[in-house]
Amino acid sequence: MRNWITRLNGQQTSAERVTFDSPELDNSPEPGNSPEPGNSPTNDTQPHVTPLVHLGILDVVGAGADKLLQGQTSAQVDLANGDFAPLTCFCSAKGRMLANAQLLRISPERYRLILHQGLVQPLQNHLKKFAPFYKSQLEPRDDLTALGIMGEGAEALVAEATGLAPASTPLATWHQAGDETLQLLAHPGPQPRLLLCLPLDRAEAVFTRLSATALPVGNATWCLQDIRAGLAWLTPAHQDALLPQMINWEALGGISFKKGCYTGQEVVARAHFRGQVKKRLAHARTETEQLPELGASVVDSEGKNRGDIVAAELDGQGGTELLVVLNTNANLGPLSVDGQAVEILPLPYPIERLDPEALAEKG
Repeated sequence: MRNWITRLNGQQTSAERVTFDSPELDNSPEPGNSPEPGNSPTNDTQPHVTPLVHLGILDVVGAGADKLLQGQTSAQVDLANGDFAPLTCFCSAKGRMLANAQLLRISPERYRLILHQGLVQPLQNHLKKFAPFYKSQLEPRDDLTALGIMGEGAEALVAEATGLAPASTPLATWHQAGDETLQLLAHPGPQPRLLLCLPLDRAEAVFTRLSATALPVGNATWCLQDIRAGLAWLTPAHQDALLPQMINWEALGGISFKKGCYTGQEVVARAHFRGQVKKRLAHARTETEQLPELGASVVDSEGKNRGDIVAAELDGQGGTELLVVLNTNANLGPLSVDGQAVEILPLPYPIERLDPEALAEKG
């Protein structure tokens, strides 16, 4: 738990959930629990700021860090150049994801991965099997943290609070600004979103300056925007279970099909070129404020399992928005989870290959 959050009137209720005590703020409950009165997400037009406690940070350091990553990750590592910060994933030999992440280059011999905090240690354990061959080290960065800033004027707020201003405005999605101490990343969503990676010992001061204008909210607000962006972050609930395409990772630019071999690449490429993806990520909603557990089954009218919940957050309108990995069968019929009808919503992007090389050029 982080004392600076408590000093700012927040409550870190678990390793991956923070809330703030106000009826205006987003205090979504833990999955499986109902919200307390007055704790539904805010629709305020004021910019929001939140501690992203559900995310963790792992650095890969050394003269061969780039080569280590090139052989293990779906990203073309040289695209991570301090400007573009591509999505990536790490797979088993069978092509199942062990973690997905955003990849930053901090310096020529230091790369940074931002991923779900519950997968930092497992990914470190996986990569350390290869690290000695590349004269590299793996460093979980508990001395760093991430803040999320959402809403119009987010870049100006960050510049005022930190002095960090992107060379080009607005910062393009999945692009990076900053230096070795502060990194600013633009994330997609229905409203402007910035992720600020900074030293933990500066978090309280920077958060205080940001919250002079931006409204402090629970990190469920950021996670809801991830859902609306069709962006699923792997958690321990689905580790080593899904091909990258099952969370639409290639449609978000998270797979380079132009690079050489990496662990799991043959399976991932075969699924793409032969069209053998039997499950896909979908955006959905239920008319209930009871959050399903991650991994909960989505069933058809006959009770047959047709998919699994990978993300769920209250939507502030009496319902819950979901990301669901569903069977690609077109005739699924009515669906439900925990007895609640599931409505499928449109995704904000087409299900087609988006090369990260093309995204890198948009910066």
